[in-house]
Amino acid sequence: MAFSNVILVFMISLQFGMYGMMIDNTLALFTGHLQVQANGYKDDKKIRQTVPDAAALADRLSETIDGARVAVRANAFALVSSADRSFGVQVVGVQPDKEPGISTLPGLVVTGSYLQGRSEEVVIGSILARNLKVGVDDELTLIGSGKDGSFAAVVATVSGIFESGIAVLDRNMVEMPLSLFQETFFMGDSAHEIVMRMPGLDDVPLAVSAVSAALPSDQDLVVHDWDALQPGLKQAIQADIAGAWFMYGVLVVLVAFSVLNTVLMSVLERTREFGIVLSLGLSPGRLAWLVMLETALMAILGLLLGVLIGWAVTAWFGYAGFSYPGMEVMADKFNLPARIFPQATMLSLFLGPGVVFVGTLLASIYPALRIHLLEPVQAMRAA
Repeated sequence: MAFSNVILVFMISLQFGMYGMMIDNTLALFTGHLQVQANGYKDDKKIRQTVPDAAALADRLSETIDGARVAVRANAFALVSSADRSFGVQVVGVQPDKEPGISTLPGLVVTGSYLQGRSEEVVIGSILARNLKVGVDDELTLIGSGKDGSFAAVVATVSGIFESGIAVLDRNMVEMPLSLFQETFFMGDSAHEIVMRMPGLDDVPLAVSAVSAALPSDQDLVVHDWDALQPGLKQAIQADIAGAWFMYGVLVVLVAFSVLNTVLMSVLERTREFGIVLSLGLSPGRLAWLVMLETALMAILGLLLGVLIGWAVTAWFGYAGFSYPGMEVMADKFNLPARIFPQATMLSLFLGPGVVFVGTLLASIYPALRIHLLEPVQAMRAA
């Protein structure tokens, strides 16, 4: 029981830590923890649904929310052409000096460099670069529709090529300076998203409330947290939890059957002694409760030892980090942390051992019932 409890405590803590890292890495790539948008933009993505004077509002929010990193983005769809080919892409206008604070994408540039703030430059994904047959310093022509419905076009130089490992981004995304985007697509001083990255997930609920209160009342703006922006992320975590709990359930069942076997053998080996104490006047019910009490004491001891050792193991790896073989290579390639840090919480410490404790008590019911049905004379005749 103690050994299984140590495994459960560590694995559940590691799982929670992995979910935290998974959420942080996904949001850090592009989405951020929360975004300010025009009402309805999240579902329609129409270029005319904008946030007015976005840069000034972003600066005010940065001063209002402690620890928040804030940047402005604008989005459009365009046809990008090289000398040989053309493809439809998503064009994202970013602030080159602030984007690295909210996104890991600038750190994934494998050829050339990220945006340096020059007037006419873009960074593109590796798959798109291969499809267009272009490299660094080659020129691309982008043609689309401006905010006012007019024709928008620009010729820009490729300053860098990024490789995120996500095919949708590497195939379809082009980033350019926000100033160039606003000039090309006739956006003025408006944009589509004010993206915010908080120090941690626990800070998001308070930040949502604070940002909502700080938004101008005369503009139809809304705040979306990461759950609304990435609904599939929580669903993926829930699916993984279901699979993990199936494995944990198998472990608990194995422990319960091991306890059942141990207690039942103990009862069978002491049948003659039980018959003697029954003949001396001890009631079968009290004897059955005595066996269950023995099992409960074993379960409590296993729970305490398992939680204590499990907490110590989790605390160590929470400090030093836990890495799977090959994880460091993958992390270096995709600009991710190389180690998982388990999170020891009251839930991770006592959830698994608590289930084992209940399963152990349930396993002791059958041996206790056998004692309850013992006949003293027959029991004393047992070999």
